[in-house]
Amino acid sequence: MTIVVTGASGFVGGAVADRLRAEGERVVGLSRREVAHPDHVRLDLSAPDAVARLRELPAAPDVIVHAAARAEPWGTAAQYREGTVATTAAVVRWATSSHPRPRLVHVSTASVLYSGRDRRGVPPDEDPGPRYVGGYARTKAEAERVVRSYPGEWVILRPRAVFGPGDTALLPRLLGAADRGRLPRFRRSPVSDLVFLDDLVDAVVEACGDVSMARRTFGVAGPEAVDLQDVVGRVLAATGRAPSARAVPRWLAVATAGVVERMWAVTRPGREPPITRYALLAYACSFTFDRAVEAPLLVGRTPVDEAIRRTVAALGTDTLRTP
Repeated sequence: MTIVVTGASGFVGGAVADRLRAEGERVVGLSRREVAHPDHVRLDLSAPDAVARLRELPAAPDVIVHAAARAEPWGTAAQYREGTVATTAAVVRWATSSHPRPRLVHVSTASVLYSGRDRRGVPPDEDPGPRYVGGYARTKAEAERVVRSYPGEWVILRPRAVFGPGDTALLPRLLGAADRGRLPRFRRSPVSDLVFLDDLVDAVVEACGDVSMARRTFGVAGPEAVDLQDVVGRVLAATGRAPSARAVPRWLAVATAGVVERMWAVTRPGREPPITRYALLAYACSFTFDRAVEAPLLVGRTPVDEAIRRTVAALGTDTLRTP
């Protein structure tokens, strides 16, 4: 097959492109950033001429894996709409005008189902909203609606908290917060699903070819839900860091993050605060998918111990600390 992967310079998109190439598929990677690969095209999907440039690609795709989005937990409404909704709309317009129409595999997020409170046993295909925790979740939900308007075959995947070698978002922020003494420990530890990168890539590859998945939405999770603070504590210990000794109430940590956001908006506009309410709530609240047999949930195979070991082993030496 010929498969186009958007966001191919990113954490998830890059891993998907590498796996598909290793399995012998012809892959064209797209991203805003340059990538040193002969089958990579630098293209801004939010640009006015994006659809026209997509139509100029040398081969029509059989499948489009859409992993491009604004992934940062901080930004303006306009930045999120441009990086997530506009890019998705361009891909859908291009796919709709293609003949034959390719299958569209959309990498969304479980964040569209976050509510700022504990949620256990959430149906993976539940309708998102009406309230969202931040602009990232809101625009990812809007991008899902754009995908569902596509008249061809589509599959939506909602992974929860992806981590693994090459992580540029989740783990670096946790370690950075720990280094600054701003990683809280809560009196009641959240229970959460996590997704190791390889398991998410497995799910994407399955969605590219499984005809039974067409026009359906799936959650993606690890083999079992975990005690989130225990997992983070093990990562901190493996990198030579100590967890916070003092436990704080969740409400106080969320309120503090809100104050920090407002201060940053005034004193350092445009820059990401050292802690955000979105990131804090994603870390502080329990979130697990419904694991009933009939639930549309793709469950990975990598045990959490193995996932932590491989993730820590891939970290650069400048990330490690002397205990």
